[in-house]
Amino acid sequence: MSEKPTVVVAMSGGVDSSVTAGLLVEQGYRVIGMMLRLWSEAGKEDTNRCCTPDAMSQARRVAAKLGIPFYALDVQKPFREIVVESFLSGYAQGITPNPCLLCNRKIRWGVLYEEARSLGAEYMATGHYVRTRTRENGWVNLLRGMDAAKDQSYVLSVLSQEHLQHSLFPVGELSKPEVRELARKWGFSVADRPDSQDLCFLAGGDYRDFLTRHAPETVNPGEIIDGDGKAIGQHQGLAYYTIGQRKGLGIASAKPLYVVAKLIGSNQLVVGEKEALGGQTFTAVDFNWLLEKAPDEPFSAEVKIRYKAREVAALISPETDKRVKIHLQESLRDITPGQQAVLYQSDLCLGGGMISEMG
Repeated sequence: MSEKPTVVVAMSGGVDSSVTAGLLVEQGYRVIGMMLRLWSEAGKEDTNRCCTPDAMSQARRVAAKLGIPFYALDVQKPFREIVVESFLSGYAQGITPNPCLLCNRKIRWGVLYEEARSLGAEYMATGHYVRTRTRENGWVNLLRGMDAAKDQSYVLSVLSQEHLQHSLFPVGELSKPEVRELARKWGFSVADRPDSQDLCFLAGGDYRDFLTRHAPETVNPGEIIDGDGKAIGQHQGLAYYTIGQRKGLGIASAKPLYVVAKLIGSNQLVVGEKEALGGQTFTAVDFNWLLEKAPDEPFSAEVKIRYKAREVAALISPETDKRVKIHLQESLRDITPGQQAVLYQSDLCLGGGMISEMG
């Protein structure tokens, strides 16, 4: 019998989670594969990339090849109520939400994590490209993955210390090509399966069509105005536009115009030239610190304002444990309320919070 503890691997039918399971079996853990059955619109179950019948079948085949038990966990109801509803309400409030962050916190490290622990598992493992480091006092730090191009610490900045202490991320030490090579070595049929960046519940469709079907109140046409408040056109609904957007405005202009702001109260879209975009100072709220003690003095760090954005140097001024003011050393054009601002010092992820307001 294995001397190592039990680990539940969150499997998706993709190469990263499959190799995660393989590595843990190789290391002597007692591994259980578990896949989430997420909510999909009726008739679109075959195109939800996180849990299509084909993905479920692929995960089962990998589990069978590894000789580990495999289960499907139905989380359609909580996923719909928590993740999808938050997505819809976010757009109704004029922000651009990131549902993957909420899914990680409330579904993967919520429902699935609790299920894993109830089965007696000491750890839950996923195929995220991150690393952890346990300090002498037992505190676990979250670090960037070794493969900078695949690092996913941004989307795991929402985790708690308890979660980090009971989570394993084996592929965080590897590059994507190394992961695919291991999958080929072990004969996994998913070795060359492509990655997908789309939101799973959109099933490959346009988020605007999804909003039209499920939150028609967000599709309320109104005025497009310039910086002086002059009406220069009509928008189709504020939810259809993002800060910094240039294309699809339907306005004839001698110079390119960009979305500068969304005025929810008056249902107006503000546009302006490139110079009107951007800023250097904003507030992040609901901040989740991954440090032993939340800082109470200003300090320097690097900031990412989107998952694929580059880091920018900044001065961080904590206002409360959950609210920080961030002053960037350079102006950025696409600071978007509803997205996550995540802080780093070198490879160490300090935590993150939701961008709330500019200035």
